[in-house]
Amino acid sequence: MSDLTIQQQTQRLVIYIGEADQWRGKPLYAAILETLRARGLAGATVVRGVAGFGAHSRIHTAAIVRLSEDLPLRIEVIDSAEKIAQALEFVTPMVTEGLVTLDDVRVVKYTHRYLNPLPADRHVSEVMTRAVVTLTPEMPVAQAWARMLNDLIKAAPVVNASNQVVGILTDEDLLNRAGLRQRLSIAQHLDEPLVKEELHQLESSALKVADVMTQPVVTAQAKEPLGVAAARMAKSGMKRLPVVDAEGKLVGVLSRVDILRQVAGAQAASRRIPEGAAQTVRQVMVSEIPIVPADADLTTVVNRFVQADTHRLIVVDRGQPIGLISDADVVTRIQPKQRRGVLDALRGGAVPASTITARELMSPEVLAVSPDLPVVEAVKQMLAAGRKWMIAIDEKNQPVGLVDRQALLRAVTEK
Repeated sequence: MSDLTIQQQTQRLVIYIGEADQWRGKPLYAAILETLRARGLAGATVVRGVAGFGAHSRIHTAAIVRLSEDLPLRIEVIDSAEKIAQALEFVTPMVTEGLVTLDDVRVVKYTHRYLNPLPADRHVSEVMTRAVVTLTPEMPVAQAWARMLNDLIKAAPVVNASNQVVGILTDEDLLNRAGLRQRLSIAQHLDEPLVKEELHQLESSALKVADVMTQPVVTAQAKEPLGVAAARMAKSGMKRLPVVDAEGKLVGVLSRVDILRQVAGAQAASRRIPEGAAQTVRQVMVSEIPIVPADADLTTVVNRFVQADTHRLIVVDRGQPIGLISDADVVTRIQPKQRRGVLDALRGGAVPASTITARELMSPEVLAVSPDLPVVEAVKQMLAAGRKWMIAIDEKNQPVGLVDRQALLRAVTEK
């Protein structure tokens, strides 16, 4: 099956023949279809005309009294320019009487049911999370961060007195605009003195939520199709969307996990997927993997975080993945007296001296899969393991790609 994309140079091949035309003892249209399929074309369609005339100016019609006439047939194929060129070498000699045309086309969407595991017709309201922690525009940033930390949420909708969504506050907003020094995933593991230090830093600011929140906010409508909202989330790069009713009032939140759960659930009840018909991890993974050797010291680990601009590193031993380190792991698994230094180092400062290695800092399990694993199976495994990353490994257990939830969301929406 061809893998058509919007960016690819794509062409349409159209072949006009007669229904009575033959090729080696079989109908010509059937022979052409078999040839196109054998050459790996994406697909072809045969349309039977009700009437027409060709080079001999003889009119053919599908009227009941003349069903035996040689009616016109139109065979249409759309594929990459390379595939079409290869097909023409075999098909053109088969058309001894007829017409063959070729023109450029722009593919807007190419897919089939096996590439669309998302139940896109469901309403967002059937899938969303209804219990939502909210903030107000007038709330001081310190109070907002304390609430987010207490409820362990990285993003919260901001609503006015009428419960209408006016923005969304993320820990990235607080980092970039309010002077917060640590992401929530790190802050939740800090000792109480360091948390109080962070809170005191924010309390000295006069900023309100309205001053630092993201606005206008990307939202989803409660009654819109899930497929529309999921595509919007994938395009925006947001991890969650506030869900509003017709009056703009908050009724829930739609997260990436909410959507991916629907993919796994819908596929579980479907029939077997034909081999080669579904997207695989290989098609959606990225080949740049942030890795660090198992014997790397603390300085190497922290510098790798900064250089790769990532929050997670894959630990390898002889090229094989054996564990994963998050920046929160580094902070929580070193000596308490070194934590302040590591926090500063993750923001570009000097790394405190330590003999601890990546092997001692890592979580000793990674979610490793074959690059040929179907995307839907990848979704199932990632959700079951509660992971945000998945490593694709080859037959020698060497890492060849990386997949996260955002990549899987794009895979099930952007077709």
